[in-house]
Amino acid sequence: MTATRRSDSPARERANELIRAWDRRPGPLGNLLGRVTSVDQVGVEERVDSLKRRSIKKASKMWALDLSIRMMDLTTLEGKDTPGKVRALCVKAMRPQPGDPTIPHVAAVCVYPALVADASVATGFPSGQTFRDIKIAETRAAVDAGADEVDMVIDRGAFLSGDYAAVFEEIVDIKEAAGEAHLKVILETGELETYDNVRRASVLAMAAGADFIKTSTGKVTPAATLPVTLVMLEAIRDFERATGRQIGMKPAGGIRTAKEAIQYLVVLYETLGPRWMSPDWFRFGASSLLNDVLMQIEFQRSGHYADPDDFTLD
Repeated sequence: MTATRRSDSPARERANELIRAWDRRPGPLGNLLGRVTSVDQVGVEERVDSLKRRSIKKASKMWALDLSIRMMDLTTLEGKDTPGKVRALCVKAMRPQPGDPTIPHVAAVCVYPALVADASVATGFPSGQTFRDIKIAETRAAVDAGADEVDMVIDRGAFLSGDYAAVFEEIVDIKEAAGEAHLKVILETGELETYDNVRRASVLAMAAGADFIKTSTGKVTPAATLPVTLVMLEAIRDFERATGRQIGMKPAGGIRTAKEAIQYLVVLYETLGPRWMSPDWFRFGASSLLNDVLMQIEFQRSGHYADPDDFTLD
């Protein structure tokens, strides 16, 4: 039997390397967060308002609608979820519009760990209020059950009380437990109170090893918003410039219409550019968005809206 010191684990070594790259000199976690700049709230909101007014030509709109489907994580996270409901969701994920092979499949299906399909939430979702050992065990169990991606939620209580080290250490531990699975770190931005906190939490999660940062669980209001998403995208841009590491982004919760999805894609393109216009680097957490996108595709093709009853419920 052999043992590895926590400080020597691959996940922890990578996190330390990222901190050194961001800070440009060795130092504690406080140095990293101390170099996080404040957010210009007025500037962020004016930028979003400007981008929302962009006009999109029909060909570009069709491309964006297709991409929106390919970027979706279909999600069901209810206490009444059953294996049958999850199977039906997986069928819809693979064939969103039966009989129309031009409609692509979605990126993933996100469910509770006991109902693992392609992706799973873990770590005491949605509150994150449980023991770290349980969070680690749940993560390992989800991966062992077949999850390719794991969504964890940070401890907002620890973050808001200033215990950034606890938040950082927990993400590192969960990343290590996830192994080869991609780790999406949910900030629950609706509880972080300020844009400065959103930016600080974004940098903290990325430095700790997140493959994606995600706005919300969908269980707290407000969930995803365009201004918060812009703040997170700018943090991703600055983090890549400092460390060379590309991080993905997932807005989730409250995105229900094709129009909103296209607005998010415009903000994504104008902030991070074409490299992020891919399901590998951007996802929508969605439970009701898909049908509206399908209806908009039909409208763009025929000039007429389809009957909502023509689509299965998510």
